[in-house]
Amino acid sequence: MPDLSKPETDKADDAQHRRDAPSRRAALKGGTALGVCALLSPRLTHAQQQTGDGMAEIILRGGRITTLDRANPEVQAIAVREGLVQATGTNDEIMRLAGESTEVIDLAGRRVIPGLNDSHTHLIRGGLNYNMELRWENVPSVADALRMLKDQADRTPAPQWVRVVGGWSEFQFAEGRMPSLEEINTAAPDTPVFVLHLYASALLNRAALRALGITGKTPNPPGGLIEKDGNGEPTGMLIAKPSALILYSTLAQGPKLPVEDQINSTRHYMREMNRLGITSVIDAGGGGQNFPDDYNVIQQLHDADQLTVRIAYNLFAQKAGDELTDYERWVAMTEPGAGSDMLRMNGAGENITWSAADFENFLEPRPDLAPTMESELEPIVELLATNKWPFRIHATYDESIDRFLSVFERVNGRTPFQTRFIIDHAETVSQRNMERIKALGGGIATQHRMAFQGEYFVDRFGAEAAKSTPPISKMLELDLPVGGGTDATRVASYDPWVALYWLTTGKTLGGLSLYADDNILDRETALRIWTHGSAWFSGEAEVKGTLAPGMYADLAVLSADYMSIAPEEILSNQLRPDHDRWPRRLCGRRLRGFGTASAAGFSRLESDQCGTQPGDAGRGSRCDAIRPRMS
Repeated sequence: MPDLSKPETDKADDAQHRRDAPSRRAALKGGTALGVCALLSPRLTHAQQQTGDGMAEIILRGGRITTLDRANPEVQAIAVREGLVQATGTNDEIMRLAGESTEVIDLAGRRVIPGLNDSHTHLIRGGLNYNMELRWENVPSVADALRMLKDQADRTPAPQWVRVVGGWSEFQFAEGRMPSLEEINTAAPDTPVFVLHLYASALLNRAALRALGITGKTPNPPGGLIEKDGNGEPTGMLIAKPSALILYSTLAQGPKLPVEDQINSTRHYMREMNRLGITSVIDAGGGGQNFPDDYNVIQQLHDADQLTVRIAYNLFAQKAGDELTDYERWVAMTEPGAGSDMLRMNGAGENITWSAADFENFLEPRPDLAPTMESELEPIVELLATNKWPFRIHATYDESIDRFLSVFERVNGRTPFQTRFIIDHAETVSQRNMERIKALGGGIATQHRMAFQGEYFVDRFGAEAAKSTPPISKMLELDLPVGGGTDATRVASYDPWVALYWLTTGKTLGGLSLYADDNILDRETALRIWTHGSAWFSGEAEVKGTLAPGMYADLAVLSADYMSIAPEEILSNQLRPDHDRWPRRLCGRRLRGFGTASAAGFSRLESDQCGTQPGDAGRGSRCDAIRPRMS
């Protein structure tokens, strides 16, 4: 592990340093995270001061470019130099920056947006397992899902399992139901299968029960239930009551990939992020993701200049009872900002103490937090405030948020917060508590969990309560920092377009309309949340999230016009960056900087080994443990 004890620059110089540092560019299958420069606009002089006089390295022209720069919101062309936006403007204005060595790309009218930034996801853990997972994102029917399951089981080598881990809901299927255990056993009689259903349950076939040694004599674990039939034998259904620990602990017992394949898997997963237009994420940590040991793979990729997504990561307390010890150790080891503009430490959370975990399973009643929560949380928050560490905390329900804020206010009264904190999820947060969050200098990271669980929420709490779950419009009205995210991968999909569909239509995957018009966002506002809004949550709002001069030139070229297509087309794979129009020029060379990556290594990998096209990856096809190597 390299030395992570200090940032590359002093904190006072951090923002300017990242403006000046060259960025690596993430390939986006026809979009790309590029670097750019500026000239023929009122902002040109400022941009030239940052990048130096000179011609652009790349110009993208002839497009409809949404910059989210309020001074120049939509342009035809953009110039890139040294990883930064050099200029935006008309085709004629920007082409004056073209020199003999400038690469000029004709966008042919395509929509370009700033690269998407998932402010709450689990890329580091998800990458280690991605090659072993079958994905049911956007699969239209149970019949299709079962066909995919059978195909995957037939080609999965022993001792690997078939894992369907998140990203789907029974409400997306034409049949309006989950696959049955009988159907799963028929599709995969011999290969172990684990199918995770939201935060609620898991379906295991008979082969998985045998592999795990689960029998009629196996006792129920704390907070979970092993369903038994009339003869006392396990059916294969594991039920979270209310904790998902039974689900995650069972999943953790499956075979793992060796390190070299974890590296390959993580590269494929980042490639999938790029395919969907994502150029940055904030990793919220996770159970079993201990620092620094479980960060070795992502650090190796960083050191080899093979990251294709910018990652800011939080440190997640691992063991109940030892949380304060964890943070005392980490405070001595590292500090926020340690790393580079591609991989940097972002603070504490989302789990600060296990007693503060309110589980988001809407099939179960709202959990009451332990009475010891405040006494366990407060010394940790005091430690973080003293050391100026940003932190984030998982909080689904307003009742939990209320208690957390009381702790934060007490600590702030003694040791004033000098940096940001984040409330994650906040589905039922009240206006009173939003105002308290704002007063303390916090923000709210939102995710599209209601797109997957909205029907369950309505069944338990009612349609009226669901109308403001979460109250994003009110958050924006109060001028709170708001970020967009997915909470992928174990439950919700990592696909940002599902989130953007939900934000702009108010609908679940099953088509249930949750919100009145006053809690549905226009498309530009939703996009801003997913770009510049999310940048606040890693302290990078001054350097990324818009395509203004001097900002990171992280962008995506889309295959359809997000600003004008029909709402259902946002959800139906119409918006993924176009891989065929810019097949290799933009999909390889920019991947690790100009001229340093082989395009050929990133062409049709899934097609070669799995019988699918890269554009179908979000539809679920995977090669368990045998995905092709990336050069």
